[in-house]
Amino acid sequence: MLIPSIDLMGGRIVQLVQGEKLKLAFDDFEYWIERFSKYPVVQLIDLDAAMRQGNNRELIEMICKRLPCQVGGGLKTAEDGQALLDAGAKRVIYGSSLFGASGVNKEFAAGLKKALGEDALVFSVDTKGGKVAVKGWKDSVDLTPEEAVTWLEDYCAAFLYTHVDTEGTMTGFPMDVAAVLRATTGRQLIVAGGIKERAEVDALDAMGVDAVAGMAVYSGAMEA
Repeated sequence: MLIPSIDLMGGRIVQLVQGEKLKLAFDDFEYWIERFSKYPVVQLIDLDAAMRQGNNRELIEMICKRLPCQVGGGLKTAEDGQALLDAGAKRVIYGSSLFGASGVNKEFAAGLKKALGEDALVFSVDTKGGKVAVKGWKDSVDLTPEEAVTWLEDYCAAFLYTHVDTEGTMTGFPMDVAAVLRATTGRQLIVAGGIKERAEVDALDAMGVDAVAGMAVYSGAMEA
């Protein structure tokens, strides 16, 4: 399954390369909302919140009223997630807040499951150079993605894995990584980072893995 991505920064829809370099920006929300209206789920990320530099809450609330979204970016508490669910999000995405200096914060994960329910939770495991990346991909913790997924398996409905090394580059997603992660968890697995064509989405689908596409869709390289 293809999941289109809407990344928000500074009140616009943007596409960044490896979370840093701005490549594309759009103000035409109506056009993209209309294009994505046929999808069962759309991924909506507040990059400003993820990078701790403000937020795009009004836009998120507007889009959640129009599209079925899983929403993430800078969520630190169960209350943060509940506010997004109350605003119309179908699911909420937690990432950096699940990890600390010593690894996975299982107590926090368990608390989220108790407060929000497993079905509402998507846990984001992003990697850069083979290690879990946090805080807008600026820092990392000494964990492999397989270790992180194994620790968090019992607390969420789905995992979102972003391969930061290829994010926004349209150079292709590493299929071997998807295969290892698919073997690691029985949960829904969604991957992102470098996907450039429909054939990749189909190959991932055959493995039982869903795909998020951003740059390929916004640049016109892939129909969505």
